Amino acid sequence: MLTRHDDYAELYRSFSWPVPERYNIGVDVCDRHSGDPARVALIVEEEDGTVRRHTFRDLFHQSNRLANVLAAHGAVRGDRLAVLLPQSPETAIAHIAGFKAGMVTIPLFALFGEEALEYRLSDSGARVLVTDAAGYAKVMPLRDRLPGLTLVLCIDGAPEGTLGFHEALARASDGFTPVDTGPDDPAVIIYTSGTTGSPKGALHGHRVLLGHLPGVELPHEFFPQTGDLFWTPADWAWIGGLFDVLMPSLHHGVPVLAHRFRKFDPQRAVDLMKRHGVRNVFLPPTAIKLMRQAGVTGEGLSLRTVASGGETLGGELLDWGRSVFGVTINEFYGQTECNVVVGNAAPLGFRTGSMGRAVPGHHVAVIDAEGNELPDGAVGSIAIRRPDPVMFLGYWNKPEATADKFVGDWLVTGDLGRRDEDGFFWYVGRDDDVITSAGYRIGPGEVEECLLGHPAVALAAVIGVPDPIRTERVKAYVVLRPGREASDDLAREIQEFVKTRLAAHEYPRDVAFVPELPMTVTGKVMRRVLRRQAAEEAAGRE
Repeated sequence: MLTRHDDYAELYRSFSWPVPERYNIGVDVCDRHSGDPARVALIVEEEDGTVRRHTFRDLFHQSNRLANVLAAHGAVRGDRLAVLLPQSPETAIAHIAGFKAGMVTIPLFALFGEEALEYRLSDSGARVLVTDAAGYAKVMPLRDRLPGLTLVLCIDGAPEGTLGFHEALARASDGFTPVDTGPDDPAVIIYTSGTTGSPKGALHGHRVLLGHLPGVELPHEFFPQTGDLFWTPADWAWIGGLFDVLMPSLHHGVPVLAHRFRKFDPQRAVDLMKRHGVRNVFLPPTAIKLMRQAGVTGEGLSLRTVASGGETLGGELLDWGRSVFGVTINEFYGQTECNVVVGNAAPLGFRTGSMGRAVPGHHVAVIDAEGNELPDGAVGSIAIRRPDPVMFLGYWNKPEATADKFVGDWLVTGDLGRRDEDGFFWYVGRDDDVITSAGYRIGPGEVEECLLGHPAVALAAVIGVPDPIRTERVKAYVVLRPGREASDDLAREIQEFVKTRLAAHEYPRDVAFVPELPMTVTGKVMRRVLRRQAAEEAAGRE
């Protein structure tokens, strides 16, 4: 959607949304590219090293076959189709078929446990599930409690109670007329990661893909370009994998590399990118931190762009990224309900530590509790004005929660930040993460970034704990690098490190060394878990 430009202000000013009256994601990402029988859509490297290539024509025929199977089993427009699979061709086929059939797809993380799966399958009222034997082993005990789930398709066999995916497709016709959908018709429910309470199903219309495109093209420096090849270790069950990588790439006819890591391995990730000549990669912050911790090198990489989002990186990681990848990691910002609305593109100007500027097409501001835009430099709630193509239709079956997400026409993200005089946004923290100490408001991100600069620190998370004098004091949970041992002397050294680099009121008065940090499956630190842990520890001392 973006035309190549060297001036951000003009790029933003001249942009307009080309959203058609009729639009279907499945037709867009698959059918319109299927005329060329050789055009590659997916490059799949299996766990045993086998590499298979799937063309857009392959996806076209297979998604049509699946759409016919779904119709033959009574699935109709609006029914929910859950996809419980890792990165695989069947994952893409299931979503594309669901979109073309007018169904609403639900991406589910392959590592979810039974409780997480039951909640999402029950809450969404899923009628169909596409999974593998490992996924069905977790769902099978739940079937009696999921009366709406009438069809399960299994991609590697057919356990009792399921239908063999490939066998069913082999018997079906590859001719199918896609359902006529508009941009606001429901297409996908993506559940939030649950950083602030129970997960909620963010319902998006077909326009959500169009809404993502500028926010993908900008941080990937006017993606696509000749020779581009996209990969991410992020699971396609998350909005970052599905709509920041897979669907935008297929929209542009750019191949996507798929590979299942049972556990992220930094060196194997680098080797994978080298083998396939990956040019564009989305790396969640946790992956970057683990790569830095492992000491990987970038020799032999062919990267053109690296983007990251989910948590701020800070100067230490950005400098490391430049030295290893040979490019600037462009950060972007958004959330499940309204994604990739702020971003960086190094050629258009870059400020270390900033989330970037508003992506063309999005009206982003910092507002107060009444919905008034605040002046530059003031800290307030980061918000996006509706209407916006990337904005959700609402929370599934939760109208009150949907209403609570808005102040007037502003979607309030729940994140605090500020905008500088040049339009760059700076993240301060979640509303409930900001620490109030001795009258100061302290964002945990800045302290965590500073902690990562200490040579002994691999990972760090910061919270506020009650203090009778200061209201709250800063407490840091620190994971040490291999070979470093926890000690009171090291804790004091880390405290002094922060005190001399930030400010006396921001250094952690408490330092706790821990083997790991509680994180969501998308790699975000769950500070609420740390706050609960700290409260329990304090109660135990009383």
